[in-house]
Amino acid sequence: MGALAGALPSILLALLLTSTPEALGANPGLVARITDKGLEYAAQEGLLALQSELLRITLPDFTGDVRIPHAGRGSYEFRSLNIHSCELRHSALRPVPSQGLSLSISDSFIRVQGRWKVRKSFLKLQGSFDVSVKGISISVNLLLGSESSGRPTVTASSCSSDIDDVEVDMSGDLGWLLNLFHNQIESKFQKVLKSRICEMIQKSVSSDLQPYLQTLPVTTDIDSFADIDYSLVEAPWATAQMLEVMFKGEIFHRNHRSPVTLLAPVINLPEEHNKMVYFAVSDYVFNTASLVYHEEGYLNFSIIDDMIPPDSNIRLTTKSFRPFVPRLARLYPNMNLELQGSVPSAPLLNFSPGNLSVNPYMEIDAFVLLPSSSKEPVFRLTVATNVSAILTFNTSKITGFLQPGKVKVELKESKVGLFNAELLEALLNYYILNTLYPKFNGKNHCGFFRSQKQTLPSGGKRAGLGKQGSPGGCMTVGKSLLSELSDLPVTWDG
Repeated sequence: MGALAGALPSILLALLLTSTPEALGANPGLVARITDKGLEYAAQEGLLALQSELLRITLPDFTGDVRIPHAGRGSYEFRSLNIHSCELRHSALRPVPSQGLSLSISDSFIRVQGRWKVRKSFLKLQGSFDVSVKGISISVNLLLGSESSGRPTVTASSCSSDIDDVEVDMSGDLGWLLNLFHNQIESKFQKVLKSRICEMIQKSVSSDLQPYLQTLPVTTDIDSFADIDYSLVEAPWATAQMLEVMFKGEIFHRNHRSPVTLLAPVINLPEEHNKMVYFAVSDYVFNTASLVYHEEGYLNFSIIDDMIPPDSNIRLTTKSFRPFVPRLARLYPNMNLELQGSVPSAPLLNFSPGNLSVNPYMEIDAFVLLPSSSKEPVFRLTVATNVSAILTFNTSKITGFLQPGKVKVELKESKVGLFNAELLEALLNYYILNTLYPKFNGKNHCGFFRSQKQTLPSGGKRAGLGKQGSPGGCMTVGKSLLSELSDLPVTWDG
């Protein structure tokens, strides 16, 4: 029976990690909300895992003394205790406001088999036994916290247990005699088990679960140079209907992490809990990523004519650029161009209700690809624009609509004489407005993914997990974007 207590960390750990990620007290970049429905599902799954785990555990031996009729008191020993079968019928995992979680298991049954031995002076009796423990109930409160490293902490703040009935059947040397006073043995068995359950739970939490939590990583690799910090920024926060876990969500360079000057915005989640799990991500996560990838040069690009679709009317050749820079084709007839683009500063994404936007600014250097395979610089441009997307929602899908943002082209240097930047700007804007944006918006008309029918709150969109694991909506609240993971194994009917 002690194994039930000893194996409880398995379910507790799974539940903690289902919700779980440098400076405590900062605004989070990521938030995970697990509602009471999500905790209920986790408790059911954890109960099945715990029931399987119990069958592989050997219980500790225990000893005591017993009064033998007509012989006085003797000592007994129960050893080699193995759980032969078990049935954990009911479990519940509920948030405890301002504390953490409350786990309860009730109306459960365990059958234990093992060996017994009784000594009285020179007399030694031994054999096997079969114990049925019925009506097992356990309730434990877990106080959740966090430490300076951003790892979670857990303490069993209270525990209670009860056993309705214990039945012992003994066989072996004079086993029939011991069965005559089995009431004594059953009473002692029940008393010992009841006293040890919470003792073992407290020990398991402090000696097994808590040390394990301190080994959990708080960063993980994204690629060859970028990592993400998902340490906790504060202790998990519980209300009567949900548990929220706040993660830092900072992406940084693995080899030389430097302080981030960006501030994470406040994430204000709506007060709803009809789904199992909600996730929120702020623009802080994307913008710290932008800083890292900009530093690494991943936002720079190079384009040559071979990279342009064959049916495109725009070619990277000196002939195609004759309308903008007439001398180019005369100085370098029938030659290809290469455009090298760079971003002087990392572009920052901005979230607002129902909208996301970015204002990229690029410097573009053009080179003529000479027959000698060398490159001759010919002009430099700067290009600035605004890209924004409006998110719309209906009963079955989320769609995104790109809003036209005017492209601004400015000539910085020309080594080939007059350059008509205004004409190039007009052509780019015409192409983007009449070809690129309509093509993109036509594809997005199909929607990003399906969701359940929902009534949307004012100024934002909801996210949650729908039936059979289908994704729900996305949501932006203030500068936060609420979204969900579509691959979680959720099959509740909410």
